[in-house]
Amino acid sequence: MTSLELARWQFGITTVYHFIFVPLTIGLAPLVALLQTLWVVTGKPGWLRLTRLFGKLFLINFALGVVTGIVQEFQFGMNWSEYARFVGDVFGAPLAMEALAAFFIESTFLGLWIFGWKQLPRALHLASIWLVAFAVNLSAYFILAANSFMQHPVGARFNPATGRAEMTDILAVLTNNTALVAFPHTVTSAFLVAGTFVAGVCGWLMVRSSQSGEAAAAQTFRGGLRLGLVTVVVSGIGVAVSGDAQAKLMFEQQPMKMAAAEALCDGRAGAPFSLLAVGDLNNDCQGVRHLLEVPGFTSYLARGDFQASLEGVNDVQKRYEQRYGTGPDYAPNLAVTYWSFRLMIGLGVGSAALALFGFWLTRGGAASNSERFARLSLAALPTPFLACSFGWIFTEMGRQPWLVAPNPTGVDTLRLLTASGVSTAVSPAMVWTTLIGFTCVYGVLAAVWFYLMRHFVRASLKHPAAVPSEDRHPETAPLSFGY
Repeated sequence: MTSLELARWQFGITTVYHFIFVPLTIGLAPLVALLQTLWVVTGKPGWLRLTRLFGKLFLINFALGVVTGIVQEFQFGMNWSEYARFVGDVFGAPLAMEALAAFFIESTFLGLWIFGWKQLPRALHLASIWLVAFAVNLSAYFILAANSFMQHPVGARFNPATGRAEMTDILAVLTNNTALVAFPHTVTSAFLVAGTFVAGVCGWLMVRSSQSGEAAAAQTFRGGLRLGLVTVVVSGIGVAVSGDAQAKLMFEQQPMKMAAAEALCDGRAGAPFSLLAVGDLNNDCQGVRHLLEVPGFTSYLARGDFQASLEGVNDVQKRYEQRYGTGPDYAPNLAVTYWSFRLMIGLGVGSAALALFGFWLTRGGAASNSERFARLSLAALPTPFLACSFGWIFTEMGRQPWLVAPNPTGVDTLRLLTASGVSTAVSPAMVWTTLIGFTCVYGVLAAVWFYLMRHFVRASLKHPAAVPSEDRHPETAPLSFGY
């Protein structure tokens, strides 16, 4: 394998692994803040028990997300130095803002929240976790603004003398319409992950508490389950609405990606939505056979008109060859793009099934002891994580062969092929070494993450959280870890 192929595999592996932690962190921080708010307002110890449980799980997830994110950023200098040289002035600005503003708030107030139990007044301690929740989402926006420049470059110009992109308008970079539609879709997806996570964990704990005759604990976890299910329903609607807006924009900005997602080889009016297609895996669009379709629905999703005319893969290929030259295959991997798009949408079924069954079983204040619901709660947990991962794969793989895709509505001289962004001084052996090393380290971290999450969930059945004493003595009380 070449350095380019290995570097792409390494970036894909580290990004997908890192993206396990990202959506749960974004969505779980506000839910922990909401749980603590419910405890402060009502004074009910059950909400404190849930705050402590999901607070622990949030911290574990946050720590591993930071560690894996640092490794990911190092790769820009390791394997993608030509890309970093080309776009570093633009790409680095939002990332620097993320570190200096959002991550500073996150780390500062997360520390106050961890060590502030019994040390800070309740209102100030509660404000700390809300500021963490705000900063986590602010961090997501800066990172999406940086990524959106790769999808739709604005606020910069290409300098032919240096061969680099130079920023001309930071405000345009931060208000890129690609980022403005990607942010709500990403955040609502993160809430769907977190809502399913809270509902799944609480559903399993509710059933186990009911089966062991602990009625009070079962009611506590029923409250967490209902909160998680409400989050699933609200965020699910948000995911659908924001996803539709993002898809319409992508049909304008990256028509090849959307044509590949539908395996739409040749342009036509009234393009159908493909439910099932098969191909020969040689990336030959002519070898694709559609087995099940909804007539006109892709045209409706793209333009709001069942008879609208759309470009196909072959049409965009010809147009790009005339505009950017022959040689590269401008179509992404059709099989990966087509199936990752469907898996991104289809895996939402897990969250929907959990919501429908959960609301029905817990109606009228009941805490269910259904073993089938306990199994469903665990089975539904990974589905939104996988949906988010496939969504990320679709976004990045569908953009290929571009690392920085040309802007069809602006000056499209600012573009970079993926093959031109890889480091020229890094040998395949060097990339193999780091690829194997990172994969092994990530495997160990995944085992540690799973053990800790499972351990603290099971332990919550045995050790209810104690209510912090109101008799605080900040001057004399020792500084202690909140958990």
